[in-house]
Amino acid sequence: MIAGCKTLLALISISVLILVACQAEEQIGIQADLNGNPYRVVSVQELQTMLEGKDFIMINVHTPWQGDIPQTDLRIAYDQIKQNMEQLPAEKEAKIIVYCLTSGMAKKAVATLLGEGYTNIWMLEGGTTAWEEAGLTIGK
Repeated sequence: MIAGCKTLLALISISVLILVACQAEEQIGIQADLNGNPYRVVSVQELQTMLEGKDFIMINVHTPWQGDIPQTDLRIAYDQIKQNMEQLPAEKEAKIIVYCLTSGMAKKAVATLLGEGYTNIWMLEGGTTAWEEAGLTIGK
């Protein structure tokens, strides 16, 4: 009886640890595309902090263009990324953040970049809509 309780307690403990680990990963914004390739999702507040010590390429992938978040490096339509690979860093591990108006086109851009072998892809959740809702401006 005691051995059975210890086994059950051990299984519950392991289950709790796994659950906590999975929740922690979701909280830091790690997601995966349809092929299971991981990428990170950041909030407006996280992006603001990241922009203070900018160490990444930021791409507006929205079409038609409706304005850029400050410090945007490139404007490449989400469906034109493959045709514009020469504008992207040659290093496949380079940190790249993409955004669009609300995130739909950005998710497609993320999938394309991951499919092209890039491994450090980030996406702004909510895009320029979330940026403006936070009281921040975009360049027009």
